[in-house]
Amino acid sequence: MLVLLEYKCRYDGKDNRNEKIIQLVKEGKAIPVCPEVFGGLPIPRVPCEIVLDDEKNIKVINKEGVDCTENFKEGAKKTLAIAEILGADVAILKSKSPSCGCGKIYDGTFSGKLVEGDGVAAKLLTENGIKVYNEDNYK
Repeated sequence: MLVLLEYKCRYDGKDNRNEKIIQLVKEGKAIPVCPEVFGGLPIPRVPCEIVLDDEKNIKVINKEGVDCTENFKEGAKKTLAIAEILGADVAILKSKSPSCGCGKIYDGTFSGKLVEGDGVAAKLLTENGIKVYNEDNYK
């Protein structure tokens, strides 16, 4: 199982501690990952959101207008590679994230509005048969 919640890897350098998830890591049942860091993005970093371009292609743009799509794709690929090496069939990722969000993500306007959708890593994991949960819907 892969998880993202324990370490200070958020865009603002903070964490999303969840004691239930941390216990899974302590028990050796989960491995912490951060696709955004795997993709070469620093901590802290400028917040990013997914937007669609004119051709309906997904792009990940930071709040300063810099295209970070390749970082997100690279981080997703590395996360998938780790999942495959470990034989993970489940991932618990951070909700609303442009990388890890599953079901809902921010709409690309940096206004706090949520829309239906999945982050780049969550989508790639799902497409490869890994069940993705967030911290709110994992049982």
